[in-house]
Amino acid sequence: MLQRLIKNPMTRRRLARFKRIRRAYVSFWVLVVLYGLSLGSELICNSSPLYVRFEGRSYFPVLIFYPEDVFTGSGKKTRPDYYRILHSAAFSADPDNFMIFPPFPHGPFQSLNPERIAVSKDVTVRFDPLPIVGTATINRDFQIVASFRLQPVLQLSAGAAVGGGLADYVPLTDSLKRAIQGRFADQAMPRFTLPVTLPDGVRCTLSLATYRPRGRPPQTLKVVFREAVAGAGGAALTPVMAVFDSRPEPRTRLSDAATALLGRMRPSDRRTVLERVALRRQGEVDDLRLEIDGRLYLVSFEKQEVRFPFGPVAGHPLGLDGAGRDVLARIVYGLRTSMSFGFLLVAGSMVLGILAGALQGYYGGLTDITGQRLVEIWSALPFLYVMILMGSIYGRSFSLLLFCYGLFNWIGISYYIRAEFLRLRRQPFVEAARCMGVSNVKIMFKHILPNAMIPVITFFPFSLVGAIGALAALDYLGFGLPPPTPSWGELLFQAQQYRWAWWLILYPSLALFLVMLLGVFVGEGIRGAHDPKPHARVV
Repeated sequence: MLQRLIKNPMTRRRLARFKRIRRAYVSFWVLVVLYGLSLGSELICNSSPLYVRFEGRSYFPVLIFYPEDVFTGSGKKTRPDYYRILHSAAFSADPDNFMIFPPFPHGPFQSLNPERIAVSKDVTVRFDPLPIVGTATINRDFQIVASFRLQPVLQLSAGAAVGGGLADYVPLTDSLKRAIQGRFADQAMPRFTLPVTLPDGVRCTLSLATYRPRGRPPQTLKVVFREAVAGAGGAALTPVMAVFDSRPEPRTRLSDAATALLGRMRPSDRRTVLERVALRRQGEVDDLRLEIDGRLYLVSFEKQEVRFPFGPVAGHPLGLDGAGRDVLARIVYGLRTSMSFGFLLVAGSMVLGILAGALQGYYGGLTDITGQRLVEIWSALPFLYVMILMGSIYGRSFSLLLFCYGLFNWIGISYYIRAEFLRLRRQPFVEAARCMGVSNVKIMFKHILPNAMIPVITFFPFSLVGAIGALAALDYLGFGLPPPTPSWGELLFQAQQYRWAWWLILYPSLALFLVMLLGVFVGEGIRGAHDPKPHARVV
């Protein structure tokens, strides 16, 4: 039947129209190539070498499992770490022993050792200036009777006298007056904070502590001034960054502020910072508090660390997931899983749908009515609950997911096949076949079905896209394939856990979007090729 269908002149015209729809034709071949490459994923992305030459013998680990004892003589029957074996003395000392790895030597199940990931050894030293805090002690007349470190907070000159009234330095707003007078009246007052901008543009924060009645009104009150962190008056509190590489001296690309700050440091403090930089390359170090030109700085040491998930780096262009597995390898293997699941599901659903629809449409009558009622009852069952129940009993697996999804996915196509058979069973060629004594099975599948295949062909790409999206959704919800099966939905689930890991969101989403978009383009092209009026338009 398939051979006659291909040789049919109408089929040839439809293929020619499909080829003229360039977007669909190119998308079809892109999907074919991508799926074909994914079928050979082990030859593209694999932590096991394609070929090993060891002590005059040839091994093919990509096809055959060899225990570690074969290459190390350790007696272990576990899976060998070929990367470690490659750098052992047996291979480095003997040029006749070698390994040939795939183009991308990382597998979807391989959790990488953080020490094998090359990261920058640069240490960034961050100098955070600590704000200066001063106090002013005032009496009931708002006169300053004592002060501590008030000059640097208000940025007064060294010879400026700090005294007189509080109003000489701070605008006395109504809220500030009420807060001060309430405390002098021995009333319970909450903590009071007021951002203040002085006439010369200096910014600071004035605050009063929480006050509780003491039985005797206070004679003086302490007002706290804190240096502003941002704004015109807080420019001095901008953090300064200095980057140190593997050399003992900082890089020459330091900013002017960093260069000036390092130049003002005492030699002993500079040596301490350099010692901490060297120690930071080996592990964690504590922060420092240094005084530079009369100002305290909190000095912290930052270095890039390998913590999973880890972003794109040399050798891993799409980054690593939460378990240290390469995202590119899992996307490639996930493509094979998704496409294989989609093809098997849609093919099985089409077969079941064709059988159910053909029986209902050809025989009609009581068979049709009974079948329709049964189909409606079956479609009312909640698929997700059935999937959860089956998974809890038998465990999650590829075959179980395919079976459970296939039990419900055939219903849609059966409606279209039923309608086509109801339309075609009264055609003259069917009546002629009956008069010639042709059996019902031959009439259904040899005469009617080839003329009723248009819904099957046109809906196949869209059903495939829906199956791929459904698998990703189930994996995302945790009801799909069992871990650690490579899956795009599982990567997106990790992206929800690590929302800062943008590579776990971007690349699986792009792969899913690209495959589904190509499938939709192919489906539109097939639908356009079967359109009897391809140039018709609504005026």
